[in-house]
Parts: sequence; structure tokens; C-alpha cells
Amino acid sequence: MTEGLFPRERGEPAPGAVHVPGWLSFERQRELVAACREFGRGPASYEHTVLPGGGVMSVRSLCLGRRWEPYRYLGEEDVRVPLPSWLAELGRAALVEAYGAHGGFTPDTALVNFYADGARMGMHQDREERSPAPVVSLSLGDTCVFRLGNTENRGRPWTDVELASGDLFVFGGPSRFAYHGVPKVYAGTAEPGLGLGGRLNITLRETGL
Repeated sequence: MTEGLFPRERGEPAPGAVHVPGWLSFERQRELVAACREFGRGPASYEHTVLPGGGVMSVRSLCLGRRWEPYRYLGEEDVRVPLPSWLAELGRAALVEAYGAHGGFTPDTALVNFYADGARMGMHQDREERSPAPVVSLSLGDTCVFRLGNTENRGRPWTDVELASGDLFVFGGPSRFAYHGVPKVYAGTAEPGLGLGGRLNITLRETGL
């Protein structure tokens, strides 16, 4: 994938964090968009998460495999939509791409977030997992600004990375518990042939539960 005259290059914005532009082929992206639509047709649907303080997240989310709710994972008996084995295998392939090996990565949950126009994600840590395994993030649709911060607080220092459709981003090791968020999505930047208005983000995780 290119942007302007120059190809976007693989980068490591922080130790343990790897950005691979255009990792997913366009056909693979279309397949994932279709799968995400199918996931939301039942028995679960994409919903706005209500936080304990009463706030409502602007993104709409759906869990595959073990369900997450603020700020814990539910038991296996509460699984509504199983995590497909092919998606877990894609997560392992992503770690091979990022690190050269998958380290026995066995994701048992995936959070699918849909960003409609105006949606964003505040700075937060993924810290409910007991496993130290990396988080695998796949982007589909509109380009966003992904903000990777530090492990101590929501403030600076941070690094902003543009994630476009098909990009892979992995954060593990020293960056595993870095605060991160999505302050902006560039509406209408997805390829029309993708058939998606907005942005989809799939994050695969190993809970260790």
C-alpha cells in the first residue's frame, strides 16, 4: 500500500511495538469485513459499552470468544459468539510477521470495535488479561490516528501513528501495558470497493484465564 509518492514503511514506534502497513491483502480485508458483519447478526450485536461511571463509549463493540466488560472478563459460560479458529491462526501469523515467531500465542478473545463518523477511543490500558502475550490489532476501513503512550499515565510522552485499512499493529514486551487510544478517524478515507463506511478494528488477546 502506498501513500502519495512513497510507500509507507514498517516501523517500531516503541520497544515491543511493531507497525506493518498493508499487511492484509485487499481481498483479505473484504473477507474480514464480511465476517465482522456476520458476527453482528446474532446472537450478539455491536453495542455501545456503558462504563461504570455512567459514560457511554462512542464506538460500538462486539466480543468474540471470552467476553469483556468494564473492567473484567466473564466466564466461558457467557460466550455468545465463539472465536473462530481461522482468526486465532491469523493472530499467530501476525506475531510471526511482527516478531519472527508467535511464541505459542493462543488468543481466546477478540474485541471488534466499529468507529462510525465522530467516534474515538480515549487513552486506556489493556490490563484485564493475566497473560503477558502481545495484543494483535488489525485495521479495516477509514484511516485513524493511533496514539501509543507510556506505561505510567495517559499523558505524554506518546507517539501518533496513522493506521490505514489492512495495517497490522502489535504491542507486546515493554509496550504491552502502554496507554493507547484513537483520538481521530479520517472519515471517507476507505477504499470504496471495501464496502465499509467507518473503521473496524479487531484486537486479538490471550487472557490467560
